[in-house]
Amino acid sequence: MSTTASSDSRGRIWLSVLACPGTAVEGTSTVLTADAPLGGEAARFIAVVPDPANRFPRARHGEVGLEEGWGLAAAVRAVIEADRDGAKRPIIAVVDVTSQAYGRQEEMLGIHLACAAAADAYAAARLTGHPVVALLVGKAMSGAFLAHGYQANRILALADDGVLVHAMGREAAARVTRRTLAELDRLGEQVPPMAYGIRAYAGLGLLHGLIEGVSAEAPGAADVERVRAELAAAVADIRASGDRGLSSRLTSPAARQGRPASIEVRRRLAEQWDAA
Repeated sequence: MSTTASSDSRGRIWLSVLACPGTAVEGTSTVLTADAPLGGEAARFIAVVPDPANRFPRARHGEVGLEEGWGLAAAVRAVIEADRDGAKRPIIAVVDVTSQAYGRQEEMLGIHLACAAAADAYAAARLTGHPVVALLVGKAMSGAFLAHGYQANRILALADDGVLVHAMGREAAARVTRRTLAELDRLGEQVPPMAYGIRAYAGLGLLHGLIEGVSAEAPGAADVERVRAELAAAVADIRASGDRGLSSRLTSPAARQGRPASIEVRRRLAEQWDAA
């Protein structure tokens, strides 16, 4: 399966292969959902994909714009409502998003509200007992990742050079910091939070797991089964822990080693807040 066609993206590819053959893929031109089995139970898979014909030009390359934010919120809220009185099915956010959509129209029409609605829906699902897992298969950039995936109980990622996580794209970060791209990359080697690669991100302790040896762009049957098994294990871990918060991101061994100052600052802030 190739990613060279304009209609293809890693998000679309992985949503397609993780859904069982014959499973209907529904949604809009940019927010796709599939309800498929995972580890012996039903799960909802959600991805944001590019649409070269999107009526919002700033959201044609996999960005999360107005329609994408509200679409994500609707897709997640539908699961919460359908499962209100029954078993809480897992929600899998398949993440390959380039950024939030930057544009005058988006700002005027409230992109902050659309992205907040998506993040709120994911958080609500997590807090009501739905195991939420984010699977990073491509870019996880800026406000788009905050809206789609960052509220997950657990974050998994493919160990691939094309899987990138950051608050800002490399070109934009270079302009803002007045550095060349080469200088920015060297800075990332010295300061892990400034790096883009997924291995540097893993060093911050935010990942539940890094999945090695899987083709990100052309997954075979073994790759798909490996990832499905990792997703099912993450869901089981969420249920076993009983934790509906995000505390695991601060308690993991990698977090304790890579972010001790951040953890200490949080501890002191909580201590002062509770004492007030």
